[in-house]
Amino acid sequence: MSDVIRLIWALVVDLFRSRAALEAEVLVLRQQIVVLRRGRPIRPPIRAIDRLVLGWLCWLFPKARDALAVISPETVLRWHRAGFRSYWRWKSRRRPGRPAVSAEIRQLIRAMSLANPLWGAPRVHGELLKLGIDIGQTSVAKYMARRRGPRSQGWKTFLRNHADGITAMDLFVVPTVSFRLLYGLLIMKHSRRRILWLGVTAHPTAEWLANQLLEACGWEPAPHHLIRDRDACYGEVFVRRVRSLGIRDQPISPRSPWQNGCAERLIGSIRRECLDHIVVVGERHLRHVLLSYMEYYNGARTHLSLCKDAPIARAVQSVGRVSAQPMLGGLHHQYVRI
Repeated sequence: MSDVIRLIWALVVDLFRSRAALEAEVLVLRQQIVVLRRGRPIRPPIRAIDRLVLGWLCWLFPKARDALAVISPETVLRWHRAGFRSYWRWKSRRRPGRPAVSAEIRQLIRAMSLANPLWGAPRVHGELLKLGIDIGQTSVAKYMARRRGPRSQGWKTFLRNHADGITAMDLFVVPTVSFRLLYGLLIMKHSRRRILWLGVTAHPTAEWLANQLLEACGWEPAPHHLIRDRDACYGEVFVRRVRSLGIRDQPISPRSPWQNGCAERLIGSIRRECLDHIVVVGERHLRHVLLSYMEYYNGARTHLSLCKDAPIARAVQSVGRVSAQPMLGGLHHQYVRI
């Protein structure tokens, strides 16, 4: 850098010198060049700044190439071409492009595309904009999950779309303290595994079952489908009543209780969580116990299939002191904040 400063300073000083003094200095420099040529050193030490100055001067004054003695003109041209390549390499350098997408946003895009197989990049991009995430649509398409086959809903989504209109019913037997057999009737809705009705009788008939179905529906719209077994108590009266309500009767295949698996599983929960710990005195006692269990099951009991929520959704409480409220005579408890 000091050599460049000295060169510029000499150029400024030469502007104020006489022509005779300049000619004398040129002669002195030429004589020194003659001496250097006579000595023929192996290779003079030339730095990058020397290459830059000589190449720039020869580009401005092409005739000055004849005055080059330390190096050949071809060397200066080679330096110029190398400098040209370096300049355009710097000008075409890789500049920072789009900002990097965080791992959290990438996971969110992938989760959205997997949970909504019918959505494309524009739909996912629109949802992200509504969440305040400013990202390009092409970036969304880049991080969406790739599928080999055509877009299709999963079995879980398919079943959930049909579960809201499906109701299941089944009978179960409960012995009393005097070894008398009572029949419990379970009517449940598939959408939230909610118990609609729990009836008790000693002699189930088709007319009684039809009336219980009407009690279960109440003021709510009638279900589209009814799943039941092929018990003989579902007689012609029951079938006609079901059809008059606009319900499609769907009896399961003979000896195939797995086709009514939700009701069978719920009856098992009623036995394990309630009836196996109680000695039933009579029909009235059993009805009271089952209605108490229905209140506990629908409003308090959490379910894995409902993301740890109850069939009738419970609000999350985060303020207050935790208190235990006994249910079913203290057999189970509900914990709330007061």
